[in-house]
Amino acid sequence: MSAKILLVDDEKEIIDLIEIYLKNEGYEVAKFERGQEALDYVENNHVDLAILDVMLPDVDGFTMCRKIREKYFFPIIMLTAKVEDTDKVNGIMLGADDYITKPFKMLELIARVRANIRRAQNYNVAIKQQDSTSNTEEKYLINGLEINASKHTVKLYDEVLELTPIEFNIVLYLARHEGMAVSSEELFEAVWKEKYFDSNNTVFVHIARIREKMHENSRKPIYIKTVWGVGYKL
Repeated sequence: MSAKILLVDDEKEIIDLIEIYLKNEGYEVAKFERGQEALDYVENNHVDLAILDVMLPDVDGFTMCRKIREKYFFPIIMLTAKVEDTDKVNGIMLGADDYITKPFKMLELIARVRANIRRAQNYNVAIKQQDSTSNTEEKYLINGLEINASKHTVKLYDEVLELTPIEFNIVLYLARHEGMAVSSEELFEAVWKEKYFDSNNTVFVHIARIREKMHENSRKPIYIKTVWGVGYKL
């Protein structure tokens, strides 16, 4: 069954062109020019990936991203005409998986869509394989932080942390290397399965989001510590 893409942008020429490229790749497309209509659609239909424009006439893309992440974990790619790093940080902090700035090449967008869908599918396959083959639970308990790889759950003093698949994999990888400093490059390539570039701040932003969910003091974190000049460790 082909993946279903939710496409939200108020520029008709852009949304129609993206739809053509996506359909040529075999994807199903549900497109909307208003955010609230798209949110209503998500409540009643299966979605494999969302492409959200930041600037919309009613509900902006950041708000949509936050609302979607309250219930759903499918990948989200943000589109924007802005180039400020703060917009990228805001999007990822709210739960976006990827970010692309207008104007962009359609082939680049399609490549991002493929990569995010593949990553989500691989994650789901890994869950099913672990559930069907594992007789013992892979668990880690670190200073009140409990990571259960078999059940794909993270608890902090019995409070369940609602992590996205990528956030969970970051915590799990650090737990598997407890006490060791893991570089941003190693962490990115292990979790995202892609080549790391020096200018990539994706790991930093996702770590910040995880710390926020842990109610961490970003200046003096207890759990995910920054090892300056190296990376992070649990």
